[in-house]
Amino acid sequence: MTDAAAATVPAPPKRFMFWRRFARNRSALVGLAFLFLVILLAAIAPVIYPADPFALVGRPMLPPLSGDFLFGTDTLGRDVAAGIAHGARTSLFIGVVATLVAVAFGTLMGGLAGYYGGWIDDLLMRVTEVFQTIPSFIFAILLVAIMTPSMESVVIAIAVVSWPPLARLVRAEFISLRNREFVQAQVLMGMPDWKVILIQILPNAISPIIVAGSLLIATAILTESALAFLGLGDPNIMSWGFQVGAGRTVLRRAWWICTYPGVAILLTVLAINLVGEGLNDALNPRLRERS
Repeated sequence: MTDAAAATVPAPPKRFMFWRRFARNRSALVGLAFLFLVILLAAIAPVIYPADPFALVGRPMLPPLSGDFLFGTDTLGRDVAAGIAHGARTSLFIGVVATLVAVAFGTLMGGLAGYYGGWIDDLLMRVTEVFQTIPSFIFAILLVAIMTPSMESVVIAIAVVSWPPLARLVRAEFISLRNREFVQAQVLMGMPDWKVILIQILPNAISPIIVAGSLLIATAILTESALAFLGLGDPNIMSWGFQVGAGRTVLRRAWWICTYPGVAILLTVLAINLVGEGLNDALNPRLRERS
């Protein structure tokens, strides 16, 4: 094919290029497939296990594959499999909502600091540093204990301890973009600052935000599980961390109570991280230029 003929061949749409780059990462595809299964399990949990996951449905500490109990029962006779199915809803909901709140607030703080600079940058970054000096998990425990354990307090606590790294990332992206020619051209034409931020800069900085947000979901799930393990989760909602905490005292006699929810946490977090790596490969501008 000549150069002239090659020049007339239209380039494939960007969405196909994205999926092509993403599909090159086989581990990311495996993670995406498993994550889809977890989401499907969370969606159909009320259908396959319509009863309350806290209901006492059998003798305590029945081993796996005992009658109708695929993963056995816990110390009180609750179905472990039902708890895992309903716990998937809790973990995914808290992980996604807390991440959205953290991403929104972190993007706001980092965007304002990176775009305006000066005293605004100094003030917002000093506030960010104050939050970063406090150990995140200890801070989350303190916040949940103050607000009383509930799903809302867990979401707020995870979002509060998660936004500072994202704010620094967004600030760096905005600093690198605010002096670009296309941005300065719009400023000279009189475009308002909020339009420059939302229309010109933010779309060009969205790729690292998406990647960081996807990885933040995994961290939020781990934090929620740890809080529930310590008894700081919502006592009226089943979660994987609650199940692990409920079975820790009988780990030697009834290993399955902790093992299956723990494996669910492990595989879900691993799948999210693999998907995050695939997104990074597909959205990274330097990798895109090389390809």
